Amino acid sequence: MPRVKRGTSSKKRRKNLLKRTKGFLHGRNNRVRMARQALLRAMHNAFRDRRAKKRTFRSLWIIRLNAALREHGLTYSKFIPLMKKADIQLNRKMLSELAVEHPAEFEKVIEKAKKA
Repeated sequence: MPRVKRGTSSKKRRKNLLKRTKGFLHGRNNRVRMARQALLRAMHNAFRDRRAKKRTFRSLWIIRLNAALREHGLTYSKFIPLMKKADIQLNRKMLSELAVEHPAEFEKVIEKAKKA
């Protein structure tokens, strides 16, 4: 039975690992053991923060909305029930975009919500 040499697969594994840790600091980009640990931590943080990003953006939209609404004498907590009552189904992202990019249309939305 022929002998199996595993050098090529090991080298490929290490090379792929070091390719993914390119740009890491303090030996974590070229020392295999340190690179593996750093990559595990980086992948864990990336997984967690992809979910946290959604929460962060939602809170940003709410803050922007509240600031824009206060200029019109309303608050966010009063405005959302008015939106539900008026059956306006715009999400917070679109409302904050309207408030920042198109203030005139945003005022129309506010007036329609106040009437209902």
